[in-house]
Amino acid sequence: MPSDEYPDGIIVADADGRVTYVNEWIKYWARAEGDEMLGMHLNDAVPFDDLAGNSWFDSVHPYDGLAIRTRISEASWYSPRGSEYLITAALVRDRPAGKVIKVVVSVRNARVRLQRDREKSDMVATVAHELRSPLTGIKGFTATLLSRWDAFTEEQRLFMLQTIDADADRLSRLITELLDAARIDAGRLSLRTEPVRLDELATRVLKSVFSTADDVPTPRVIGDVPVVWGDADRVTQVLTNLIENAIRHGEGLREVVISPEGRGDTAGVAVRIVDNGPGIPEESRVRIFSRFWRSGPGAGSGLGMFIVRGVVDQHGGSISIEDADGGGASICVWFPVNEPDSLTS
Repeated sequence: MPSDEYPDGIIVADADGRVTYVNEWIKYWARAEGDEMLGMHLNDAVPFDDLAGNSWFDSVHPYDGLAIRTRISEASWYSPRGSEYLITAALVRDRPAGKVIKVVVSVRNARVRLQRDREKSDMVATVAHELRSPLTGIKGFTATLLSRWDAFTEEQRLFMLQTIDADADRLSRLITELLDAARIDAGRLSLRTEPVRLDELATRVLKSVFSTADDVPTPRVIGDVPVVWGDADRVTQVLTNLIENAIRHGEGLREVVISPEGRGDTAGVAVRIVDNGPGIPEESRVRIFSRFWRSGPGAGSGLGMFIVRGVVDQHGGSISIEDADGGGASICVWFPVNEPDSLTS
């Protein structure tokens, strides 16, 4: 690939440290015209300093130092205008451990890395806030009980212990969600596949979610629903999260509809969770699956929908948000049958 097509800036210098080539990115960043940089000394062509004011050339000594060096590691350096760049270099020698006859410098704008660093910092701050909230409650009540146990009645002590237990459960759920999110990010979310009947699984989830209700809803099944191969525990996690979201944020669950639905040449099953709320604006339908995305009062950790999408993707399925007939949101989760080849051969 021609170096002018590289996404990074490239500077090449000869054995005497004179520039023999710069690509268009370097010309653009240096605001250079034509070939004015050719013949320039490498020290002047790479006018970057560290935070202490030390120049790149004088710090890395591309033509001196250890004779076995063939590469200068990437590090942050700053332009005269204060912009941060990531610079690395290859040292071409006339023979192993011989004289450097060419230096190829790669210069990369650090803007994307800075943005990612900010995102990581925001994530750490969010995680710290989420962990601190239940821990504050646990610490407060335990400290009060330890210091003033005899000052409270049995009922008051029971209330405090129940609150501690609830906060501990909340903390445990948050840690589990954080671990699941980390596995999804790293591509290490594993599945234990087995035959799953989504109609029966949805029925069990509804019974669990509505365990204290007088009227427990049942899914509406359309047609002959095939068995899919998936991780029953993970699919349960997906449906539980979506149904609880419909109850908490969608002004109540309207219905769960399960039907066979193919996508192209692939057979599968669609599960639609429909709520009674105002619906989800189109501009929010992509962001809702982002980490720590929350909206409205009573929002949880903001990881639930991120994990839902990760689990569905791992199954080779898809998830989409639609407008339901008569209003409300309809979240459609589609799972392919995924029957193992050994069962069809």
